[in-house]
Amino acid sequence: MGGGGGGGGASGPELSTDNMKGIVLALLSSGFIGASFIIKKKGLRRAAAATGVRAGVGGYSYLMEPLWWVGMITMIVGEIANFVAYAFAPAVLVTPLGALSIIVSAVLAHFILNERLHALGVLGCVMCIAGSVVIVIHAPQEQEITSVREIWNMATQPAFLLYVASVIVIVFVLVFYFSPLYGQSNVLIYTAICSLMGSLSVMSVKALGTSLKLTFEGTNQLIYPETWFFMLVVATCVLTQMNYLNKALDTFNTAIVSPIYYVMFTTLTILASVIMFKDWSGQSPGSIISEICGLVVVLSGTILLHVTKDYERIPQSRSVYAPLSPSLTTRLNGELLKHVEDERTSDEEKALRRQEMY
Repeated sequence: MGGGGGGGGASGPELSTDNMKGIVLALLSSGFIGASFIIKKKGLRRAAAATGVRAGVGGYSYLMEPLWWVGMITMIVGEIANFVAYAFAPAVLVTPLGALSIIVSAVLAHFILNERLHALGVLGCVMCIAGSVVIVIHAPQEQEITSVREIWNMATQPAFLLYVASVIVIVFVLVFYFSPLYGQSNVLIYTAICSLMGSLSVMSVKALGTSLKLTFEGTNQLIYPETWFFMLVVATCVLTQMNYLNKALDTFNTAIVSPIYYVMFTTLTILASVIMFKDWSGQSPGSIISEICGLVVVLSGTILLHVTKDYERIPQSRSVYAPLSPSLTTRLNGELLKHVEDERTSDEEKALRRQEMY
């Protein structure tokens, strides 16, 4: 538990050992996840070339393609690294770094898949990197936690309970009232549900990750019911996210869903972490403002990347479902859907149009 530092007085540029571990893990996660999209897409193309049936029209031949499985394993490794990162560093540091996976994916796609990265896309990459550097420099130190019961005390403090209650009430209203009426016409309904539940899932992931970290270090936390409760919350929140994010991706253009979801999810996750873990406690106003500015730059860069990459694709996707992980959760960002959209366009779409003409 080197340099946990108790969370206070972290207003300078010095980084604790735990924060450095979290940063390295978050960067590795972004690299693995960004590369996994390219590897899986290469596998999809190879499978389509071998069988003549693309994934975009219901083909599953890619399941027999080793390269696709290499990409899937690469993604799993990245998600595990991201999960562990939350055990070492605060969410206000780890979550925004998820945007770097988009940069990795965009750059590799430019050179390997010949998917053009426009000038605005390059600007988006630079903004994401610059904003991430600012966040890393001014990030708060991770608190030193010795038991899952400490996290439970944080989770049951009045301020965070009020946040949780607000999230649950808003989600219920969105699900049972607004979703049936406006879910198919307003993109904010589904993305708001995903983002709100995502903020709770990340808090639970961080709690669970810290518990497992302490267990591996010799202090068994599996004997406490709080650990298993956090595990249940993770499963519930992720399943809800997966359901409504898939609805959003199936109903609206990825270019619209992805940036809105990323901005809402990241903002709410950081808000939840600030309330629960008191990430900004002891920091100077200047450091807090710098972190917020860095976050705004990252979010703006992410929007630029999505807009420049996605508006060249088909106007809307249908009946396509994508998996979701707790990080997200910052990772999804529409990327898991893009390879399918690519396969629907170009040669196959032209061939289908020719058939309809005759």
